[in-house]
Amino acid sequence: MTRFDALLFLLLAPLLVYTALVVQSHGLGLLPLFFQAIAEHSWQGQFNFDFLTFLTLSACWSAWRFGYGVKGWALAVLAFFGGMPYLATTLFLLRRRHGADWAAILLPPKAG
Repeated sequence: MTRFDALLFLLLAPLLVYTALVVQSHGLGLLPLFFQAIAEHSWQGQFNFDFLTFLTLSACWSAWRFGYGVKGWALAVLAFFGGMPYLATTLFLLRRRHGADWAAILLPPKAG
């Protein structure tokens, strides 16, 4: 396991535990609270809007990286709603497949 793989694990594992605790305590009603904070123009709303832009960028990268086909758009939806769990898992799997070839990890496969 490389340091980057370890970082992905250290980001993902506590986030999944924390998410499970929040869902257990508050349920799955995230979206109304998320957008309400944005509408209030609060610091929490600013953070949520910033995070929304990261999710959008992650979704755009996924659609592009995986070819804009059905697979690419499906993964874009997963990226948008899956956040860090999606991105960390995707990067981990791509690292397993391509090793340290960051061009192969981050860029779309070359056309045949």
